Amino acid sequence: CTLDSEVALRVGGDFFFDPQPGDSPVNLVLIAGGVGINPLFSILLHIADLHGYQEGKGNRHKLGTAKLYYSAKNTSELLFKKNILGLMKAFPGKITCCFHVTQQRSQICKELQPHIKGK
Repeated sequence: CTLDSEVALRVGGDFFFDPQPGDSPVNLVLIAGGVGINPLFSILLHIADLHGYQEGKGNRHKLGTAKLYYSAKNTSELLFKKNILGLMKAFPGKITCCFHVTQQRSQICKELQPHIKGK
């Protein structure tokens, strides 16, 4: 997005991401806190599957990027963090994440440090 861009937000409820072949690509911004990551992690896995399928078989899905912003009290409460880092590594520039911790008291591991804000 750029300044003055129009965005759509949805909070809570039933939601999903199911792009169809031929749809225009969209860039997703996913925002989660604590256990609210569960449905968004499923969406990330679906995006990764589509990216993998697209690269391997040349399917007709046109995918944009997915950016996850995920907040918790500390890094031990960031669910699926290793899986998310793996997705970012597998699909660089296509899936990214910024973790935010609010009450971290111990040192943050080197693997997470580049992706942590709010230390």
